[in-house]
Amino acid sequence: MKIAVMQPTYLPWIGYFDLIDRVDAFVLLDDVEFSRQSWQQRNRIKGAQGLQWLTVPVRCSGRSKQTLSSVEVADTRFARKHLKSIEQHYRKSACYATYADEIEKILCDSNSHRMLSTLNSSIIYWLASSLGIPTKILRSSELQLSGTRGARVADICSVLGATSYVSPMGAAQYLSEDIGAFQEHGVDVVFHDYEHPSYTQLYGDFVPFAAAVDLLFNEGTESKEILRSGFRSFASAQSIFEALPMAS
Repeated sequence: MKIAVMQPTYLPWIGYFDLIDRVDAFVLLDDVEFSRQSWQQRNRIKGAQGLQWLTVPVRCSGRSKQTLSSVEVADTRFARKHLKSIEQHYRKSACYATYADEIEKILCDSNSHRMLSTLNSSIIYWLASSLGIPTKILRSSELQLSGTRGARVADICSVLGATSYVSPMGAAQYLSEDIGAFQEHGVDVVFHDYEHPSYTQLYGDFVPFAAAVDLLFNEGTESKEILRSGFRSFASAQSIFEALPMAS
């Protein structure tokens, strides 16, 4: 059984969803420390001037070291502003009209947009479904595990009965230090080797690393096939660790 674990980010890019598509279960790591001005609260869409930021305002004053699951949205009026930007940039795209009502419903749902992690999770569930990805998605806060970094992820693997953990490339450095925790649980670690595919976009030349809605609004039902075309391999942990720069 393969699993992957990632923080629930706002409007994730397409590689995030290919990772979900490659595993049997996907865990949203929502009980880690919140990082301000990170992908947890913002992402980008493509407009006429290139990639444009959409940022969710959150309450941070006097709340240092709060967990992602406890972060409150500071001003729910952001939803209408983001929807206005999305409509402005995508209303002429081939498939915007197909999904416009659905994303509006999620962003403006009073039950989901009060807490950042709930908002992010709702968007991720919707995008995974719209992209035709059936993988079971869980939240780490529901598992009530302790530990940090790789040790916590290894514990998640153990609780869910995973035999293989699929990691994004960006986690290679800290996993190289925590690999023993996975070995103790008999969990094999591999890395998700993904190359961003190109597809039809508005506004000139293709620009990668926009939010996944960029793909969905432009390509609709073709999105899943395009998303999958970027997958290269499950790279072994040994090969990735050997390529890391030596610590000075």
